[in-house]
Amino acid sequence: MRKILIVEDEKNLARFVELELQHEGYKTVVENNGRKALDRALSEDFDAILLDLMLPDLNGLEIARRVRQSKTTPIIMMTARDSVIDRVSGLDHGADDYIVKPFAIEELLARLRAVLRRVKIEKDASKDKLPRQKVVKFKDLTIETANRIVHRGDGKTVDLTKREYNLLMTLIENKNNVVGRDQLLNKIWGPESNIETNVVEVYVRYLRNKIDIPGQPSYIKTVRGTGYMVRDEEDNA
Repeated sequence: MRKILIVEDEKNLARFVELELQHEGYKTVVENNGRKALDRALSEDFDAILLDLMLPDLNGLEIARRVRQSKTTPIIMMTARDSVIDRVSGLDHGADDYIVKPFAIEELLARLRAVLRRVKIEKDASKDKLPRQKVVKFKDLTIETANRIVHRGDGKTVDLTKREYNLLMTLIENKNNVVGRDQLLNKIWGPESNIETNVVEVYVRYLRNKIDIPGQPSYIKTVRGTGYMVRDEEDNA
């Protein structure tokens, strides 16, 4: 039985979600306070966390950030704040998906099934496999793929989030070819995430700020109306 932590201070909504999940066969735990929810999330094992953004004592972004420091538990943010920057902030703090209130319970259940499915696929793929160190070089970047570390030519480490790293590697793996925004969404967030394509633009900007050399052309080229690409050094001459 999958165990789900519901973190929501609107008690009527929390109870409604709890009953619907129990009806679907999930075991549920409900917390209405942010700090208590964090303690529970860190001390117990859950298959997923449904996390409100605005909570007493500790907000959902901080909870997600602290959970992600030590655990890979899937997190779905539940909030009424639906601007692009709010969604990006939630994802950047460690959330796996984002659903805006008010929502249909069928959509929440579908998103929960999707993240649980992705976790199972990832676990099955990595089972009994030891990572093999592979070094990828691109311009002045050296990438150690087994431990997902990116270095500059001067030896300094480029601190990338998981999605920034995946974005960089997807572009490098398709070097000299345009990668569409929809392709990037499917590859990095999953085909069932329902994240808008403008989130990709925000992450490309984040990545450029970290890997580009000031005063020189960006490593990532924008192909208007299509997507993005990176090119070999000789193509920039």
